[in-house]
Amino acid sequence: MTIHWCGTGLSAIPGLRRLIEGGHKVTVWNRTIEKAKIEVGDLTNDIQAFDIDALGSVLEKGDVIVSMLPGDWHVPLAELAISKQANFVSSSYIAPEMRALDDKARDAGVALVNEVGLDPGIDHLMAHALVDDYRAASAFDPQNHLSFISYCGGVPKNPNPFRYKFSWSPLGVLKALRSPSKSIRDYATLDVARPWDAISSYIAPLPIPESFEVYPNRDSVPFMAQYHFEDHWPVKEFVRGTLRLNGWADAWSDVFSEIETLSGPEGETRLKQMSDQFWSENAYDEGEPDRVVLCVSLKAEKDGQEVWHKTYVMDAWGDDRGTAMARLVSIPVSLAVEAVLNREIPVGVHAAPSDPKLVSQWMAEVDKLAQQLQIVDHVKDQY
Repeated sequence: MTIHWCGTGLSAIPGLRRLIEGGHKVTVWNRTIEKAKIEVGDLTNDIQAFDIDALGSVLEKGDVIVSMLPGDWHVPLAELAISKQANFVSSSYIAPEMRALDDKARDAGVALVNEVGLDPGIDHLMAHALVDDYRAASAFDPQNHLSFISYCGGVPKNPNPFRYKFSWSPLGVLKALRSPSKSIRDYATLDVARPWDAISSYIAPLPIPESFEVYPNRDSVPFMAQYHFEDHWPVKEFVRGTLRLNGWADAWSDVFSEIETLSGPEGETRLKQMSDQFWSENAYDEGEPDRVVLCVSLKAEKDGQEVWHKTYVMDAWGDDRGTAMARLVSIPVSLAVEAVLNREIPVGVHAAPSDPKLVSQWMAEVDKLAQQLQIVDHVKDQY
């Protein structure tokens, strides 16, 4: 069985190299062969110019397509995989069009696995582990009031005046700022049109606690079911969001103001201009360390008192292995590929696994990628 890894961008390489070095049969597909050779040419000669028809001509039953390409490629590649009874893996969120392929994937006997990068990905693993831990705890009670938060952000290890640096095109970040979000706050749905309307402060329980600016991201509500929350559990707070350095909102205030006025083709053109400008002014320098902070927390309260409260906290930064972002996105993707090959993930469309065995195995690998990874037990620490 062959792994067809499509895309050798900045966030793809550590996982790709891990699979090749692990002895798997890997064909690398990239728009430009020369760029791929720079990244993995020391390990393999099996590098092809990406073309979906060419890929389809060699794809065989049981193979795995990995898409590290832009999001609009995921569904066509997943459909190709189904047609050849092959599997599919990507780190991206499950789009409705991907979800709609579930029945076809099941009928074909193949797995379409998504949301197995950093965020989404590692955050899902942490959430599943926390919910399982809580369910098994003596403090568990279906009537406890629950608060769940998940904040993740890539930030510069060495802060700059803009309070942010880009490791790839800023266009995606700018477009995300125009997206509404939905979360749960004080037992009610909180709809926010723009992220900067809901910025708050969060103190991450790192070994030396550190304050960050955070805001809700996308629609958090469907993830309650994904994390196996029961419908009858009282949920006080549930938010998946983005984490930024303190001072980010002030540094970006002019950006927010302008984004709010942009629309239509002219607006898209201006966004591209802004993206190019940010890339020239605030990209990471060669060898400059990035940083990733991820905090996932579940708290249960009874009669206004905390009875159970644990937080996964991860801090990782670039080192001689490369950027933290590349490690934390692509290594979990490679773990998902191996799980698919080992038939450890059922057929159909799936996000990161909730199976305790896989969660434990993957988190042990994540522990090697981050400089700091720990579980803080807030209730225990109070006594």
